[in-house]
Amino acid sequence: MGSSVSRLLRGPAVLYLPAALFLLVFFLVPLFNVAWMSFTEPDTGVGNYIAFFSSSFDVGVLLNTFKTAAIVTLTSLIFAYPVAYVAARYGGAFGSFLLIVVTLSFWTSFLVRTYAWMVILGVKGPITAALVMLGWSPPPQILFTTFASTFAMTHLLMPFMILTLYAVMRRIDATYMRAAAGLGAKPLKAFTSIYLPLSLPGIANGSVLVFITCLGFYVTPVLLGSPRDKMIAGRIGDEIEQMLNFGGASAMAMVLLVATLGLFALYSRFFGLDKLWK
Repeated sequence: MGSSVSRLLRGPAVLYLPAALFLLVFFLVPLFNVAWMSFTEPDTGVGNYIAFFSSSFDVGVLLNTFKTAAIVTLTSLIFAYPVAYVAARYGGAFGSFLLIVVTLSFWTSFLVRTYAWMVILGVKGPITAALVMLGWSPPPQILFTTFASTFAMTHLLMPFMILTLYAVMRRIDATYMRAAAGLGAKPLKAFTSIYLPLSLPGIANGSVLVFITCLGFYVTPVLLGSPRDKMIAGRIGDEIEQMLNFGGASAMAMVLLVATLGLFALYSRFFGLDKLWK
């Protein structure tokens, strides 16, 4: 036992120790504390979980969170796929330019970009001004709606989808499409029969990444969304900030965590988690 530990500490595995200690102290310990509070605050037991699943409002918020995440994921995929396809298929200076434009969004935080959308979608923003110029008076309320938060989250998460798709598409051999064309296949038939199936790992990886990230979104739905159309992260914030109900908030967080792990389990069942990082 002692010799095995000594060999481990002398080998390359010792390089993992700083990261492992960091995750232990700043992730696993707080996570255990959240799980503990969900069963002990304010009383010991499963009362917080019973209260959550007995509340039609809280269950509705959870379902709305999944619905919103699904809409954002699908919308991101629809808009991201052509961009990634062009960047990977044609490459060159134009493809590099597209990737630079995509990665520029990472230079600013989610919070800054969310505030930018508040200005753009606001009453005095350019979109409202354009609608007024087109004769739409009074202009519709865009800010603080489900559309505003969903649209902004799609914008924020689309770069993740684009880059994930691009990483898979750039490895697809272009000669496959040329061979299909040489055998008489029309472009659409060649795309749906060859290119699209080969890009499915990128679609799956990007969808999982965007969907799970969207499940825990807090800032954008709170600042841009409708108060009547909450997501679970905002509901957790309300329980802590307004009700000081740390036990109930912890239970909601654990429900969200279990749901997320369930999605990972489904992905692993059908695709394999090892493909998520390739």
